[in-house]
Amino acid sequence: MEPHEQFSEDDGAATQERVAAFFDVDNTLVRGASLYALAKKMHQRRFFRWREILFFALKQTMFAARGEHLGDIDKIRDRALTMVRRISVADMEAIGEEIYDEFIATKLWAGTVSIAQQHMAVGREVWLVTATPNEVASVIARRLGLTGALGTQVAQQDGQYTGALEGPILHAVQKAEAARRLARERSISLSSSWAYSDSYNDIPLLEAVGHPVAINPDGRLRGYAKRCGWQVYDFRTGQRAARVGLRIAGVLGAIWAAKRSVTRRGNHHEEL
Repeated sequence: MEPHEQFSEDDGAATQERVAAFFDVDNTLVRGASLYALAKKMHQRRFFRWREILFFALKQTMFAARGEHLGDIDKIRDRALTMVRRISVADMEAIGEEIYDEFIATKLWAGTVSIAQQHMAVGREVWLVTATPNEVASVIARRLGLTGALGTQVAQQDGQYTGALEGPILHAVQKAEAARRLARERSISLSSSWAYSDSYNDIPLLEAVGHPVAINPDGRLRGYAKRCGWQVYDFRTGQRAARVGLRIAGVLGAIWAAKRSVTRRGNHHEEL
């Protein structure tokens, strides 16, 4: 089933109820971890030192290789909160714009963006739900023309971050709680709504709606989705195949070059 076949304008019109689609960001909408991009940009702005970049680079590599782990998220949260203390909210909003232009825009999964746009086209609200700071998440939502974003809220005082959270980091079960709060505030029917994620940790969010979908799922989510009969989209397949093809081409090229070198040496010996 293609994404455009999942839903139609008649779905919402028949019930006259407000319906939404909730999207995770990292590896669902965007390739890689947006927090790593945030860390790089903050380093460029000289908000912290090079060793912090190495920390986030390691977490980015682990995230790409094995998916999210709660322990990693907690470590990233604690390190990030320490770093943002006394940074102005205006600076963070400007950083969000730069991150979108320099990182997000080139790493969007076109298939996921298409699904989000189709939801918008038939009158559904589309919300990002992410552990990324709300100021950054809101920039992504606005630049993509989505309804809005639910991101982690960092406490502010006099236009600067205090280094503390306002509420929990939006991860795992907290994403589901945030979606439920929004649904109550905006009279959204969760049983008629959709949710999209790549991570097993987001099962609470996926199970909070009537239409859960796994996108680029990690191994555990893929298995869970299969057992539950959920839809699964993997937009990584073509890119993975291309990378494998390039590696194979490189190996074959090396073999061909080595074989040709041996042949040339053999011909040279015969001439002697």
